[in-house]
Amino acid sequence: MVITVLNQWFEIYKERSLFHRYIAQGHVAPLLKNLKTSFKIESIGQSVLGVSIDVILVGTGNKKIFMWSQMHGNESTTTKAVFDILNAFENCEDHQIKQILSSCTIAIIPMLNPDGAKAYTRSNANEIDLNRDAQELSQPESKVLMKFYKSFKPDFCFNLHGQRTIFSAGKANKPATVSFLAPAQDESCAVTNNRRRAMEIIVQMNKVLQKQIPHQVGVYDDSFNINCVGDTFQRDNVPTVLFEAGHYAHDYPREVTRRYIFQSLLTAMNYIATTEITGNYYNDYFEIPQNEKLFYDIIIRNSYTAGGNFDIAVMFQEKLIEKTIEFVPIVEKIEDLNGFYGHKEINANNNAVLKANLEPLKVGDEIDFVLINSKKFSLILKNI
Repeated sequence: MVITVLNQWFEIYKERSLFHRYIAQGHVAPLLKNLKTSFKIESIGQSVLGVSIDVILVGTGNKKIFMWSQMHGNESTTTKAVFDILNAFENCEDHQIKQILSSCTIAIIPMLNPDGAKAYTRSNANEIDLNRDAQELSQPESKVLMKFYKSFKPDFCFNLHGQRTIFSAGKANKPATVSFLAPAQDESCAVTNNRRRAMEIIVQMNKVLQKQIPHQVGVYDDSFNINCVGDTFQRDNVPTVLFEAGHYAHDYPREVTRRYIFQSLLTAMNYIATTEITGNYYNDYFEIPQNEKLFYDIIIRNSYTAGGNFDIAVMFQEKLIEKTIEFVPIVEKIEDLNGFYGHKEINANNNAVLKANLEPLKVGDEIDFVLINSKKFSLILKNI
């Protein structure tokens, strides 16, 4: 797909009622009701707290694609991109969109964990991580996912997630804005034909992204864990792709990353629709760097203390306050952080870094600003 066209479509079909990080069932329910009759909406079960879990079915083709978002309630970027895609499916007359819908039948669970989404938590209402429940199936949401998977019998699965700001694409000073994974199928992480087919899809998405965000695409850790949904489906010989929506410079609301997830999903579906995927074209997957945990939100360099000079790492803690996500700065580490990067960096130039009461910082401090050589430096996100 042509990048200029993908960007035009994003601007045209972006679902503008969904924005920032807090996306709950109340935001998406009206959108589901307004979908045209060409979309089939089914309630396939309920969450712990009795909220409906819905699936959207669209397309008439033989190739079946199954995707689900917000398995972790606080990972909403892919949900926004899903509704952008649905708008394109509903309104775009381009032959490429029509070919996707004529070649594929697509099933989407836009919000698997509505209770976690409402509370803005990773886990469900029973404090269980649904992505570690693929074998035990102890939770109603896990059972809903597995039951639909078995009845739908997909040819390809897309597992849609979001990742923290800590990840770099390899060891460079580049954030992992988007990460992918063809999950392992066994303990040895063997490159099976099934995984190669997933890798081939990732290669196509990476080609599109590298032209726009070079060196900002990573591969997630492929350690095998049969309790994870992606590993379970991969082991079941269904090519499964993990999508991780990550950080772009200054994009804490994840609105820029949303664009790249939109592009990636359409690229993947178009490739499936138009190609017989054999797994022969997977080698470039191994050119994508592995994710590393090399970033902090803020690093204050060269801070003087009685014990010497150290760096100060600050991370934003995401808090749900009156249905809005606030980013609260917390001191994470005070040590030599050579080899790590800050999304924002401040040089203390060997001066003491102090709180408002002129006391030195300590790990765990919640701090809105610091004083360096009597000058005030804000750590509040809106001022960065």
